[in-house]
Amino acid sequence: MELIQRINELHRKSKEQGLTAEEKEEQAALRRQYIDNIKNNVRAQLQTVKPNNSRKK
Repeated sequence: MELIQRINELHRKSKEQGLTAEEKEEQAALRRQYIDNIKNNVRAQLQTVKPNNSRKK
C-alpha cells in the first residue's frame, strides 16, 4: 500500500504545483514497479488455472 500511497501523493503534487525532475523519475519508476507487480500477480494466478477442454453439447 505504501507504493500506491506514494504514487498518489506524487500525482496530487504534480496537479497542484508540479514535480521536480527527480520526482518525475521517481514517479515513473514507482508506476513501472506497480505495473510489474500487477503483471506478476496475474501470471501467478494464470499458472494455477487448469484448462477445461470438455465441451458440452
